[in-house]
Amino acid sequence: MELYALTPVEEISRRISKIQSMIVAHGIDAILITDNTNIYYTLGRVISGWVYIPAKGNPIYFVRRPEGLKGDNVCYIHKPELIPAELSSRGYTLPGTLGLELAVTSYLTIERLKAVFPECAIADASKIMREARAVKTDLELKMLRQSGIKHARVYSRIPHIFRPGMTDIELQIEIERISRLEGCLGQFRISGDSMELFMANVLAGDNADSPTPYDFAMGGAGLDPSLPVGADGSIIKPGMSVMVDANGNFTGYMTDMTRVFSYGNISEEATRAHRCSIDICRELKKMGRPGTKASDMYEKAIETVKAAGLERHFMGYTQKAGFIGHGVGIEINELPVIAPRSRDILQENNVLALEPKFVVPGVGAVGIENTYIVTSGGLERITDSPEDIISLE
Repeated sequence: MELYALTPVEEISRRISKIQSMIVAHGIDAILITDNTNIYYTLGRVISGWVYIPAKGNPIYFVRRPEGLKGDNVCYIHKPELIPAELSSRGYTLPGTLGLELAVTSYLTIERLKAVFPECAIADASKIMREARAVKTDLELKMLRQSGIKHARVYSRIPHIFRPGMTDIELQIEIERISRLEGCLGQFRISGDSMELFMANVLAGDNADSPTPYDFAMGGAGLDPSLPVGADGSIIKPGMSVMVDANGNFTGYMTDMTRVFSYGNISEEATRAHRCSIDICRELKKMGRPGTKASDMYEKAIETVKAAGLERHFMGYTQKAGFIGHGVGIEINELPVIAPRSRDILQENNVLALEPKFVVPGVGAVGIENTYIVTSGGLERITDSPEDIISLE
């Protein structure tokens, strides 16, 4: 198997060059990558092994599995202790400062790698990789747009699979089925240990207000204490809202989208809150240009919510989320973060999801979520699906 058979070598070179410029800017001599997300970003496929990226020169892919990868910069080894000798044999000077992904790599792995490079000062490469991945290339944007098209196609079929008497989990299973048939990979890649999720989050009625330990905009009790989020088996009844936040990973790059469905009539307050969510997204769509502070976008959303008198319901009722948006890509929680204390500033070709949502007791969750590309003219929406509340009848 040719190493770059899945992603053009020119694309990988662009990504490596970007990372190397950031390595130099941080005063680091090289980084050693172990995390699957970052391996995928730097190679276009996942391997069991390590990716070594020097500040100058070609990366080296140290591979344990799979067998059969071919390329001048492929080196098969069975343990990291062999890396220094292999680097020396290829003419690489061992780094004085080595970057490791301290935020996402286990303590035992970090300690082992420190022992492999005992003379090296260790720096954190996690921020470098997150910032590098935050600005997408043209190929990445193409993959995200493809996910957005398929994501919207799945949502268009939801009213046709609902039947009276369904529970939320029965509806979720049917959504998952059509998603997989559409090509959804089924995987949510999530950075860090603060979130866990299955393929979809379907919230019917007051279950939307059930607090969860995870850092999500909406909650849900879930089906079991081992995964306390999302559908809890509630029967979907007239007067309830049904919020669907389903997996958009069709290409290895994820779009994030939420739409609300109703069974029967829902309250005027819930309808008004949903309209406010749409208004917020449209205001931020115009505002979201390169150079805009993420915190300013959050404040604009809060101003709109307060003007509508809906702050009690915003981003949760019993338990509130402290953000209204986040970057997406290979992982579902990338940079930038749209939050009050965020220091992120929008850059062209950032991709972010905005999700200003509300919980109205007695009805459930309302509001939308879209995925956008940051452009010089504002945000470009790539989840093209109707935004108004959609009837299930």
